[in-house]
Amino acid sequence: MTLPVLAIVLLGFLVIILASGVWISVGLGLVGLLAMILVTDVPIGQVLATTVWSASNSWTLAALPLFIWMGEILFRTRLSEQMFKGLSPWLQWLPGRLIHTNIIGCGIFAAVSGSSAATVATIGKISLPELKKRGYDEKLSLGTLAGSGTLGLLIPPSIPMVVYAVTANVSVLQVFLGGFLPGLLVMALYMGYVIIWSLLNPDKTPPRDPVLPFMEKVRQSAKLMPCLILIALVFLSLVLGFATATECAAWGVTGALFLAWWSGTLTRATLFESIMSATRLTCMIMLILAGAAFCTAAMAYTGIPAALADWVKGKDLSPHMLVLALTCMYIILGCLIDGISMIVLTAVIVLPMVKEAGFDLVWFGVYLVIHVEMAQITPPVGFNLFVLQNMSGKDTMTIAKAAFPFFLLLNVAVLIITTFPQIVLYLPKLAFPD
Repeated sequence: MTLPVLAIVLLGFLVIILASGVWISVGLGLVGLLAMILVTDVPIGQVLATTVWSASNSWTLAALPLFIWMGEILFRTRLSEQMFKGLSPWLQWLPGRLIHTNIIGCGIFAAVSGSSAATVATIGKISLPELKKRGYDEKLSLGTLAGSGTLGLLIPPSIPMVVYAVTANVSVLQVFLGGFLPGLLVMALYMGYVIIWSLLNPDKTPPRDPVLPFMEKVRQSAKLMPCLILIALVFLSLVLGFATATECAAWGVTGALFLAWWSGTLTRATLFESIMSATRLTCMIMLILAGAAFCTAAMAYTGIPAALADWVKGKDLSPHMLVLALTCMYIILGCLIDGISMIVLTAVIVLPMVKEAGFDLVWFGVYLVIHVEMAQITPPVGFNLFVLQNMSGKDTMTIAKAAFPFFLLLNVAVLIITTFPQIVLYLPKLAFPD
């Protein structure tokens, strides 16, 4: 069987498996199994055992359940209420006023949580009712929350970044550091859009609240200090090299438990709920990684990834044309599958091309995570849309329309970091000079 025919057969089999509703992890394993049967006589059980073990036996992956647990603990605290009260007095002067609490609040929570859904739910449970009560435009409120919730994937700690680092065999610490400045860039783009929209629609922005004395603002913001201190400690330990990503995750969990205790929400019930929820999500991700590892090993036996990389090389695409082609591919994939599956499904094919084109794999990790952010707000499987649908009672398409400008802004962010890759690479090179 020729390689093109084999590739079509395996791709068609994968589409049928996924369309039938089989778990993605199982589907990947079945595709790998079929590939091994068709092309090699190597003992399949031996390959399965060694690849799954090597994919899961990683110190870096120990950070994954810890970061997930940290987000689950904080999700059950009063952090969103404290953020809204602490941020709102300082944002009244900006066009758009309290709408910016969605963006900055999500940015702060993203720095202590690796989950986009947790970020949306935590900030939205307070901000949406408050903004609606004060008369802010509901479409803009939903759009900013959907878009800003994706910051949970870009600003470290980030679950997809850990998955990418393990899949691409790069330093998770460097990928984390690479996400900070692009995260701030995305926040700036979002806030700029809100400012311009508000200046163009002054009748849809409620009047500002009475101006508070400076010391009253400080008092209202004091409840944010433990969270900001936790962010500062994690960030500085990463930049200065005091701790590995896994050690930072352990300290982050300790800090999250302290914040939960400090806010009075750390009970036996909430602790058990957070552990069980983190366990379920970790098991799901690990199962996907196991299936992807076996599928990757099987693809190596077929020779398809190497042949595809050679084919792309033969087309003599410029690096920027390759990025454009990958962007189109990832936008389409983001409409069909979740972000983590998108990373592991494409890594075996895409990474050889990216290396051949001369891109830094740390930069590509951030580029890929921004596309995973897009997947969170694109129908029909955008997970942030489902979360907001449950919280607001609106249908998914209404929320998707509200989030569309922020989807476009994420594309602008991709264009900027492609043109100026030093935005991504500055902090990693500062912490790890050659």
